[in-house]
Amino acid sequence: MTKTLRTPEHVYLCQRLRQVRLDAGLTQADLAERLDKPQSFVAKVETQERRLDVIEFAKWMAACEGLGAVSEIVTTIGEGRAEA
Repeated sequence: MTKTLRTPEHVYLCQRLRQVRLDAGLTQADLAERLDKPQSFVAKVETQERRLDVIEFAKWMAACEGLGAVSEIVTTIGEGRAEA
């Protein structure tokens, strides 16, 4: 399997993760605190330097109260419609 870092799907996911955080009114530091991670973790995810595993994705979305966006994100990526 090829690496997914910086593919169109990965770029799309990172953009959506950032938007979900912003929609929740959270700074990177706020989200990092909720995730019990350093602020650099959030920054690296949002700038496509780090991938999330499925557990981290679920925790990110829950911390941002963005569970409603999960279906849209998964469907868009799954159907190959993700564009950066």
